[in-house]
Amino acid sequence: MKQTGEKIAMLTAYDFLVAKLLDQVGIDVILVGDSLGNVVQGYETTLPVTVDDMIYHAKAVKRAVKNALIVVDMPFMSYQNSVDEAVRNCGRVMKEVGVGAVKLEGGAYIAEIVKHLVKIGIPVMGHLGLTPQAINKFGTYEVRAQDKKEADELVRDAKVLADAGVFAIVLEKIPSSLAKKVTASIPVPTIGIGAGPHCDGQVLVVYDMLGMTEEFRPRFVRRYGEFAESLRSAFNSYIKDVKSQQFPTMKESY
Repeated sequence: MKQTGEKIAMLTAYDFLVAKLLDQVGIDVILVGDSLGNVVQGYETTLPVTVDDMIYHAKAVKRAVKNALIVVDMPFMSYQNSVDEAVRNCGRVMKEVGVGAVKLEGGAYIAEIVKHLVKIGIPVMGHLGLTPQAINKFGTYEVRAQDKKEADELVRDAKVLADAGVFAIVLEKIPSSLAKKVTASIPVPTIGIGAGPHCDGQVLVVYDMLGMTEEFRPRFVRRYGEFAESLRSAFNSYIKDVKSQQFPTMKESY
């Protein structure tokens, strides 16, 4: 797709029903993101998410999907400590769920881990720029790599990851000019989120683009619906009908 110029469409899913709908409409890639820590579990960061959490949600997604590539985020401290730990945890996800690939955050320092995983048959997607698992290091969710030093490091990291064997790299919240440079400098696809139009594909958190996370309104999220308001309206109508004895009617009874 990168070679032919066809853009890659990617969204997150954490459950059977959303994954089924995404697959039916022809989404290219479904990411079972550790963002579930925020939008499903209600944590402030993704750090508390466990491997067992990821496996549970990935299994639900896997049951629904027939065509899309499913990629699973490996959560904080499930792969950074050693190659052996990465193999054990990534291996669990691949073996117990049967998905297509895993995604790891980080640059050159995880290159050896990536090499080994790919060598033993575990496809890896990379993730550079704003890496949410490093929020305590960054201290903020602001745009990354705006200065030359960090930008140059990101370009180097992308090349190192590509050489290590990743099949794609997510670029999160970096200047569009830098994303364009990275995309042109590596042979594997880049998937942008807040990284501008020059990436080979785009990804968003599905609840963000559906307008369900009302308080989260960064400029890179285009809202394709206002589902929070629609759901509230439906819930209110149900409550009203029950309270006023308009539901159920005899036609809705046995």
